[in-house]
Amino acid sequence: MTSRFSPHLNGRLTVLLLAALPLIFAIVSVAFIVQFQFDNLSSVQLTSVEPILLQARKDEIRDFVETGRKAVADLIKRNGNTAQTQHEAREMLRSMDFGADNYFFVYDTLGNGVMHPRLPAMETRNYWELKDPNGVMIIQRLIQEGRSGGGFVEFVWHRPSTGKYEKKIGYAVIIPEWNWMVGSGLYLDAQQETESRLRESIINANRATRQQILLVSLAAILMVFVGVFSLNQYEQRKADAKIRDLAQAVMRSQELERNRVAMELHDGVSQSLASVKFTMDTADIYLDRGKTEPASQYLKSSIAQLIATMIDVRRISHDLYPIILDDAGLDVAIAQLGREFSTRTQVPVVAEVAPVTGLKREVAWALYRFVQQALANIASHARASTVKVTLNYSNGIHLHVGDDGVGMNLENLQRRSGLGLTSMRERIEMLGGEFEIQSRPGMTILKAYLPTESLRTD
Repeated sequence: MTSRFSPHLNGRLTVLLLAALPLIFAIVSVAFIVQFQFDNLSSVQLTSVEPILLQARKDEIRDFVETGRKAVADLIKRNGNTAQTQHEAREMLRSMDFGADNYFFVYDTLGNGVMHPRLPAMETRNYWELKDPNGVMIIQRLIQEGRSGGGFVEFVWHRPSTGKYEKKIGYAVIIPEWNWMVGSGLYLDAQQETESRLRESIINANRATRQQILLVSLAAILMVFVGVFSLNQYEQRKADAKIRDLAQAVMRSQELERNRVAMELHDGVSQSLASVKFTMDTADIYLDRGKTEPASQYLKSSIAQLIATMIDVRRISHDLYPIILDDAGLDVAIAQLGREFSTRTQVPVVAEVAPVTGLKREVAWALYRFVQQALANIASHARASTVKVTLNYSNGIHLHVGDDGVGMNLENLQRRSGLGLTSMRERIEMLGGEFEIQSRPGMTILKAYLPTESLRTD
């Protein structure tokens, strides 16, 4: 049995390839660019972070040494410059450490060991000529930096906790009263670990990005396949699609009506009732206090507010289903809309509406809603001084609603129109009609046209 899709198989494959190949090329290019940028970014980040991490370690050791120096200075100030004070300062520095490998060391300015908490044997020897494996004169450099007001020296030193020689950064200051060089140091393995973690996080981020690109790519390719086959299905079921579009348009119109009513209730009735409640609560308070005169005034005010709320409810009910449209016809209903608008806004409305009989119920309803929404837009945005509504029949119905307000920006409307204008357009186009806007400062006209075949009942 031959498949009903077989006559179009070659065409589908062609469309699919034409759509998929550029997409695949773009995805591969993006993946390559992202990988290249990530490599550059990781190199730049590591290069820029290294001095920041080193400076953080320097700040840490400098703060630690400055704390020790201030503690010694306070001890001298408190106890005086005596041998006993020297002993107390030495023992105090011996006890101050932060971790197994971070501690104070003290030498005099001639290089003699004064205090070393991890290597006590160094306290009886001279280390002026002490060098690290790289030839750095450790003690001389530390004394030199200390005499300059405090400074850093990088060197290699035996690490007590591991027994290995590792890179270290030291900071030293001078205690001038005793010619002591007081210093401390930090091993730089922590910085290297931080750099390693940063490098690993960049690699992980790169891997995650590649995975995301892959997922997006697969989704995009799948969408291409779905789009091609959906296009074929659409071509084969065009009549069904039109019916679905019509149903969606009806649902949108219903949702717009619901939104409008909800806003009316929220902005009008709900707030009015809240105001009534507040006024009656105030009256109740005055009654509890025995003050009947102000309570009476508040009660009268609440009654007036209730009457206004009842009028709003009747207006909303009328907007939901205008009985006058069935009883008196479209021309009378539109004239009534104009009178209500004038009463509410103090803007005069000139209504030139010719009687039209025998209209379909949905046509009369759509035209009535068109005028109602147009007047609502004018009240909200136009700042008009006059409004004119005309309805006449000439090879169809022509309905115009115009005002002399500030006008509309038609370029913005082409990109994005509000719900009101969208609703008006859909109502007219759903009946096979045409919708048009003409606008400039001082003149705006909303035009609706319905052909003859859209108007009459069967």
